[in-house]
Amino acid sequence: MLCSNLPRALRRGVATLAAAAVFPASILADAPRDRLRITEDWRFHRGDAPDAGDSLGYVAMRPWFLPTGAALINAGVAAPQRPAGEEPGAAVSFAQPGFDDSGWRRLDLPHDWGIEGPFSYDRPGDTGKLPWHGVGWYRKALPITAADAGRRIHLDIDGAMAYSAVWLNGRFVGGWPYGYTSYRLDLTPYVNFGGANILAVRLDNPDDSSRWYPGSGLYRNVWLVKTAPVHVAQWGTFVTTPVVSAEEAVVKVNVQVDNTTADKVAVALVTTIHELGADDSIAPKPVVTSERVEFEMDPKRDREALRTHTLRVPSPRLWDLATPHRYVAITTVEQGGTVIDRVETRFGIRTIRYDAEEGFFLNGRKVQMQGVCMHHDLGALGAAINVRALERQIEILQAMGCNAIRTSHNPPAPELLELCDRMGMLVMDEAFDAWRMGKKKIPGTDAKDGPMRFHDYGRIFDDWHERDMRALVRRDRNHPSVVMWSIGNEVSELHFNDGWHLAARLAGIVREEDRSRPVTIGSNSRTAPFWGFQTALDLIGFNYKPDRYAPFHDAHPEIPVFGSETASTISSRGEYFFPVSEDKMEGQADFQVSSYDLYAPRWALVADDEFKGLDENPHVFGEFVWTGFDYLGEPTPYNADVTNLLNYSDPKQRELAARELADLGKIRVPSRSSYFGIIDLAGFPKDRYYLYQARWRPDLPMAHILPHWNWPGREGQVTPVFVYTSGDEAELFVNGVSQGRKQRGSLEYRFRWNDVVYQPGEVKVVTWKKGQPWAERSMRTTGPAARLLMASDRAAIRGDGLDLAFVTVTVADKDGLLVPRSKNALKFTVSGPGEIVATDNGDATSFESFQSPERRAYNGLALVIVRAKKGATGAIAVRAKSAGLTTGETTITAR
Repeated sequence: MLCSNLPRALRRGVATLAAAAVFPASILADAPRDRLRITEDWRFHRGDAPDAGDSLGYVAMRPWFLPTGAALINAGVAAPQRPAGEEPGAAVSFAQPGFDDSGWRRLDLPHDWGIEGPFSYDRPGDTGKLPWHGVGWYRKALPITAADAGRRIHLDIDGAMAYSAVWLNGRFVGGWPYGYTSYRLDLTPYVNFGGANILAVRLDNPDDSSRWYPGSGLYRNVWLVKTAPVHVAQWGTFVTTPVVSAEEAVVKVNVQVDNTTADKVAVALVTTIHELGADDSIAPKPVVTSERVEFEMDPKRDREALRTHTLRVPSPRLWDLATPHRYVAITTVEQGGTVIDRVETRFGIRTIRYDAEEGFFLNGRKVQMQGVCMHHDLGALGAAINVRALERQIEILQAMGCNAIRTSHNPPAPELLELCDRMGMLVMDEAFDAWRMGKKKIPGTDAKDGPMRFHDYGRIFDDWHERDMRALVRRDRNHPSVVMWSIGNEVSELHFNDGWHLAARLAGIVREEDRSRPVTIGSNSRTAPFWGFQTALDLIGFNYKPDRYAPFHDAHPEIPVFGSETASTISSRGEYFFPVSEDKMEGQADFQVSSYDLYAPRWALVADDEFKGLDENPHVFGEFVWTGFDYLGEPTPYNADVTNLLNYSDPKQRELAARELADLGKIRVPSRSSYFGIIDLAGFPKDRYYLYQARWRPDLPMAHILPHWNWPGREGQVTPVFVYTSGDEAELFVNGVSQGRKQRGSLEYRFRWNDVVYQPGEVKVVTWKKGQPWAERSMRTTGPAARLLMASDRAAIRGDGLDLAFVTVTVADKDGLLVPRSKNALKFTVSGPGEIVATDNGDATSFESFQSPERRAYNGLALVIVRAKKGATGAIAVRAKSAGLTTGETTITAR
């Protein structure tokens, strides 16, 4: 913990106050600070300036990039300085303030140009078969006035993919390579106070630089921050709760103040703590107010000062999963009796503890982490951040029993952590997918080419890892949801004896910034945690290695262990293939994977195997399943073009594939998104969802049957039936005839009736728990598709142009039952003050544009995402039509 001295000790070290510098009246009039989200009315151009040539590539720009974020480099290391000579972009038209961008596309941020497509068979499936790479430019006039003269003007970018370079009024300001890092630029030296201020941002997303779909452009929020010259630094407050009891919580608020003037100044800090409502409303009356801490800052000695408030909150309301109570610390900086800066820091009062024998404890209560790994894309919305889309994902996960998220494998959008704070989720906050030894090597290069042989993070690791690591921790360390830091995932250094040295370096950076949380890594090595990595880390996470839980615990009984990445079972929603094979490498046809949940890649496991490993090793404090939702890219097991005609069950499709094989020597794979998700890309649960729900919500009476019961042509054939239930006993009936009553055996996680013979009608399960009736479920053979049903996740949305409604379309028979194998062509329309943002169906092989209002249902379901036009109110009617079916309609109110 940083700067933990008590106020009395601080007062002993305070120098006599000197005469303070006088700030311009304009600053005081506009105090304390403005933070403006500048996401509207940008101009965008896809492609580079015709006069840029190679002058703006990273190799040429590197000396100019490196001074950015120099304050994040530790003391004792020479900070990179801005080079002399002509600035980059000085001769590039797109960077100049007078450039005519009226012909450019007008749009609002956040924006991901890659998701706009089009899809192409010829693009790699591992990054979604979308055109995400390349160069794009954004330009905007900034709202800076003459009244801002004398203030510091900052640009805060939550994330820009990738190698972002920024110009203001034709002057190069700075840049940041890693597209996931949030960072700040000081615009002040380049501002034209009282005149026009034109911001230009160039993004350069290298091809073959990611293992999944990374998104493109200014895909997270951008902010303009105006402060006094003396102000709280970016991420300059750090709140910890080192002592917590029912009677009182000790809250420490560390504050860093920056002085950008050339004058000696005398300032004072005061912090008040208020309760925070679930809607983020701040209680007007403070719970407690700090003592006033006064000090002076002399730029001849230092330009920053770190001080601490120690406060005592009586009868604290703890942040917990079921009751995520939060507080806000409001810190003011005063000079001459006037408030010149004010910052709000949201936090939670809670304790965390990890025990190698007993597991993880939150507020003294043992909690098993029931987590999932999540990539950052939002399915049909791409990587462009949207709060409601994230909130919906968390709601669906929580209904399953999930209580934790791993931000695999990069810093998340800050909005995700804010939601996890508010909704009660634990977070494993991760920094990198690669270190110095990258994973995406450029063809034709080798070791002699050094970092430039990589297009992923290995290219920039040496230059940027410290800044990226510190930026992540400083930004996120006030979130009560964050309970551990991960410094990497399956990094290549795990497989080398000296790799732990680099782990120690990164872990040391984390601990310099935050000692209140442990440091870990996602290890896919069976041996690295025994070789030396355990000396650098506080927790050991194993990826797909439940057989290592016991040996590691025996060797290192003092180190807590968990499953940092587990299972990687693969399936397609609503697809079932026969005969049902027990070989995990089978169950594949038509570029889909059977949903019997028995299949996984060679290196992975089915869920039951991980459950067994956890149950046999109760000291393991939890798991993070790969993955919660399907995501764009990494379509394992269909990662590459194939020559196997057995992928087709339809004779006509097989014939077309045979022709393609004859013409091209390969069959182009259509898969563009993953099969790993417990929930599909559209947000529809797969069968596996209920397997996890049965385990993670043992007190919820539930039962789920698979497969569906529409199998024309399979009459009289064996069609195995599985049941997932939180009960411990089950009896299956087909058309009223019992197929047998079963009790759950030790280390068994599903009920199986492997010899059921298909006949149309009804399949039903009745379950018991501890001898008492528990839950029932039935499934019927449906009639043909007859109508469309529509249901919105919410009846009303805000008319702010940002809020979303997710409308599910069901292809149903005349009785309203989902017709499970239907793939009807659908057309969506909207009337009223709304518009369609995107559509989806969860099919990993669909090449229909996500922006298209027309889409086929996939196994009976489709999704249409709708928003209200900004400032609009009233009824939005959403309709779905399909030839021969009764039209579906639902109404959403914009408020």
